[in-house]
Amino acid sequence: MRSNIKVIVSDLDGTLLNSNHEITAETKAVFNQLHQNGYLIIIATGRHHLDAKAIIKGLNIPVYLVTSNGARIHAPNNELLFSFDIKSEIIASVFALDIDPTITTVLFKEEVWLTSKTNKKINSFQRDLSYPPEVVDFNSLKDYSAIKLFFTHDSHEVLQDLKNQILEHHSEYFSHAFSLPFCLEFMDKSVDKSVAIETILKKEGFSFENAIAFGDGFNDEKMLDTVAKGLIMQNAPDTLKDKLQHLEVIASNNDNAVATYLAQNIL
Repeated sequence: MRSNIKVIVSDLDGTLLNSNHEITAETKAVFNQLHQNGYLIIIATGRHHLDAKAIIKGLNIPVYLVTSNGARIHAPNNELLFSFDIKSEIIASVFALDIDPTITTVLFKEEVWLTSKTNKKINSFQRDLSYPPEVVDFNSLKDYSAIKLFFTHDSHEVLQDLKNQILEHHSEYFSHAFSLPFCLEFMDKSVDKSVAIETILKKEGFSFENAIAFGDGFNDEKMLDTVAKGLIMQNAPDTLKDKLQHLEVIASNNDNAVATYLAQNIL
């Protein structure tokens, strides 16, 4: 398998980043060595592209960037290869539902993320203010079109209820994923990390059989299950590990697990 692997794919939060949402020096060194050895690097994240770019610039290597769970693809030279937004009227119909006011609602737009309230837990994910939040009254918006619709709440059960409520009326429009137990994300039905990764692989003359991938969330599920070798982080939800129990579980994001695995098994 090792000789067949030419592409390294990694999620960011809970995977490549530690709990301080940083890429460690050890991880940077391993990824620089991978680049020097000719491996293609793909970062696939639920984060917005402006937010993700601010994080991965510290790697100082060319990478393909899949963001908003596949709604955007950027080439290593920053060229936009793919872009897809959810239509305004579809999101407006979601806001017409009776959504629990204790839930923080976020619309990820191109230059700003609009939020129903200040949420310190979500704001802590940002180490750089290149993609700033703006608190708004969603009832006053005229254009609801967005890259991604996002909800967060401390209770996973509350978000489960919301997921069921939205899909009851909108299942034909949305794909969804829990990137973390407290983060529920909705994208257009055509959008998924695995679809975006396949686009890059075809462009570069590779297939999933040439790729290894690392992830920790349900937005990584198809990606992990499609590549030649999918690795699940120890800090991933047990429900994801149970669902993908045929895949290997490695150490946690705070143990430099991605870098350690690649150094020992690929380099």
